[in-house]
Amino acid sequence: MAEEKKQNNEYNSDSIQVLKGLEAVRVRPGMYIGSTGSSGLHHLVWEIIDNSIDEVMAGQANKIDIKITAENEIIVQDNGRGIPVGINQDSGKTGLELVFTQLHAGGKFNSDSYKISGGLHGVGASVVNALSLYVDVQVWRDGNIYHQRFFDGGTQQTELKVLGETPTTGTIVCFKPDPEIFKETTVFVYDTIKNKVKQLAYLNKGVVINLTDERTNKKVTFHFPNGIIDYVKETNQGKNAINQEVFYADGLVNNIEVEVALQYNAEYNDDLASFVNNINTRDGGTHEEGFKQALVRIFNRYANEKDSKNKTNSSRFTWDDIKEGMTTVISVKHTDPQYEGQTKTKLANPDAKNAVDLVVGEKLEDYLWGNPDDAALILEKLQTSQRSRFAAQRAREETRRKSVLDKFDLPGKLADCASKDPEFAELYIVEGDSAGGSAKQGRNSKYQAILPLKGKVLNVEKVQPTKVFNNNEIKTMITAIGAGVKEDFDISKIRYGKIVIMTDADVDGAHIRTLLLTFFYRYMRPLIQSGNVFIAQPPLYKIEAGKQVAYAYTDKELEDFKSKEFANRRYTIQRYKGLGEMDPQQLWETTMDPKERMMLQINLEDAAIANEVFGNLMGEDPELRRQFIQENAEYVKNLDF
Repeated sequence: MAEEKKQNNEYNSDSIQVLKGLEAVRVRPGMYIGSTGSSGLHHLVWEIIDNSIDEVMAGQANKIDIKITAENEIIVQDNGRGIPVGINQDSGKTGLELVFTQLHAGGKFNSDSYKISGGLHGVGASVVNALSLYVDVQVWRDGNIYHQRFFDGGTQQTELKVLGETPTTGTIVCFKPDPEIFKETTVFVYDTIKNKVKQLAYLNKGVVINLTDERTNKKVTFHFPNGIIDYVKETNQGKNAINQEVFYADGLVNNIEVEVALQYNAEYNDDLASFVNNINTRDGGTHEEGFKQALVRIFNRYANEKDSKNKTNSSRFTWDDIKEGMTTVISVKHTDPQYEGQTKTKLANPDAKNAVDLVVGEKLEDYLWGNPDDAALILEKLQTSQRSRFAAQRAREETRRKSVLDKFDLPGKLADCASKDPEFAELYIVEGDSAGGSAKQGRNSKYQAILPLKGKVLNVEKVQPTKVFNNNEIKTMITAIGAGVKEDFDISKIRYGKIVIMTDADVDGAHIRTLLLTFFYRYMRPLIQSGNVFIAQPPLYKIEAGKQVAYAYTDKELEDFKSKEFANRRYTIQRYKGLGEMDPQQLWETTMDPKERMMLQINLEDAAIANEVFGNLMGEDPELRRQFIQENAEYVKNLDF
């Protein structure tokens, strides 16, 4: 073999690095937790909580205590069996040490210890160790309290010691994230953790989960004896329920546990949340296919048998008819879940489809015949939805025809850009003609298109699809974006890679943003899921001192400018009440220039929580809006729009 010479930038055998232990996690943390931002930070919490939930699913625990300490640590305690502390014969190390220092080490690779588990790769606890300043573990097991501490990114550890005796069992894990890894933030968000553990409590009926935030003295306990039935009821809170008794089906088919809860309401949007081993499968999969298949079959069979004389003349219900106003939670527990792609967001197991179909089909038929009053109301809802579908199809066809001819029939309001490449093209949706005029003059017309909207957009949460498709402003947006809506939406056909909402930094502007986001979420959800929707952040103030000009985007920035850069100088402050007050050059410099602008990217981490928020904020019940505002009022001063 010829000798390899090592040169600068040369790729040879010496370029190959072998990372030992947990080094790989610290070098490429994104491979294990997705990112080193806030979502990755909270992923550490989910990994430790999931270990406790696995004990719950194994029937070995019924209580979990979670604490955010004043030092911004996370402590998770459960009353499960406790991590094994005996010596592992293959490695000569304790089970506890293996769990926290070895990737792909754990008791979840066979069905002896855990028949069902959320984390199947055995990397959770070790990844948390690698990305933390320290991890402190207590194990209550075999009558003793064991303790071990891991630190310096998992490279160092103390000896396993016995602190005392105890008659109980369980595990306590305390960790603090490493700021060298999480440079953006190491501060845990209470509401993010609260929403997640509440969901876990719903999906594991009977478990008690206590969450405490020592930083603010907030405490909450979640305990749902009826599990996903309670989940559906709370989701439908404030909505006019149609079937008063929630339909519930559970069963075991070929070792696949199936749970489904369903309730109809008088509104027009559907809320379907599906889970596999407590993981939110936001992209659906075979379990959702089985559910839809069962509902289409059973509802049509029931309708035909109820009206056998006219069944030859009646139109068959489609899934679109059935799903309108339906709130559903599907939870599947599978011993060997397989997913499409790298992320666990779409289930691929064919046996899950069959299992859900069998369980739901049998139980739904019994439910309909056993609850004739509720069944009659549901059937009436389906028939109304069907009529609405026919009307909406006609309106949608008109919109679709315009989209097909969009290059010849683009909206007159749209000032299009020269670029036809979605990777570079941007669409600014602007509040009002005045701001639209400034934006058109100030933009870079090579890649920035401007679409001014007149007045407030229709609240799609409260109206039938027919009215949505007949609304001029919405038809204009659909045609401009060019990718269709709802089930017809094809993200590969979008004309602009960035859809930027640019409104005034006031209450009306915030309302318009929410209306637009509601529309995108309900009718073009892949836009949000793929990260194509942004919110522009215009400045609130312009500060001038002689020839020096600065812009402040928040009150805090204004105070910083006055106390530092403009201290002891004469200056003037202009408060922008709206985008229309900026001349084209100012709008470009502050809000549209890619080199200077600040924009918020809208993302969707949990569809079930998003459904609830949009329903509460934009739905019919003012009490739910008031409650949401009260619970979140403390964050208003920190919001950057």
